[in-house]
Amino acid sequence: MRDDNHNAPRLFVEARLQAGARIEGTREQANYLINVLRLKTGDQILVFNGTDGEWLARLDEAGKRQCVLECVEKTRDQVSGPDVHYLFAPLKHARLDYMVQKATEMGVALLQPVLTRRTIAARVNLERMRANAIEAAEQCGVLRVPEVADPAKLETLLGNWDAERTLIFCDESAETASPIAALSALKPGPLAVLIGPEGGFDPAERARLLDAAFTLPVSLGPRIMRADTAAVAALALVNATLGDWR
Repeated sequence: MRDDNHNAPRLFVEARLQAGARIEGTREQANYLINVLRLKTGDQILVFNGTDGEWLARLDEAGKRQCVLECVEKTRDQVSGPDVHYLFAPLKHARLDYMVQKATEMGVALLQPVLTRRTIAARVNLERMRANAIEAAEQCGVLRVPEVADPAKLETLLGNWDAERTLIFCDESAETASPIAALSALKPGPLAVLIGPEGGFDPAERARLLDAAFTLPVSLGPRIMRADTAAVAALALVNATLGDWR
């Protein structure tokens, strides 16, 4: 498999990828490739769909509003990535965009908006989240685009939780000051990371989380972080101690 195309533009597609497959791009993708990147017929890009790995493709037809790509050869096999779900209280647009992008770069499998009692931005634009996740994957060489779930109330999620998946939630008052020590004590398995709203969890919500057998509270240190910063810190710790950074 080729490994010399790391500087080539990358494009996420919905189509099945295999040698000789022809992929009709959307109008937006045609505009990006032809008008923004100024590609011409015969030029090559990398394509992926989150299932079939990454492929080198040739721009076979190029028009103002449409394009057709042809798969030439596979450059990378598909990798699954860590089995980590990321749960978060929604934020305002710019900071939510940033958080979705960083979570995608860190390889999460699912993005789950969670509505808590102190959630400020209760409305979530799922299409915007999906677009940000795809853009982050395209730019950073990620092969998996996380699933974007519908928003759900924290109480509902906890009531239907799969006990086999440990829920790690960031708790300023966690008993173990070192998050590395707390995480290192866990056995490998499916995980989820929960970041609360700007004002923290309501006392009743925190009590519910602490009472559940499948949860693990962790501290992120002595400084108070914004939710988008806490997301990066928490996911980095999880990947370093339990994920695919080990």
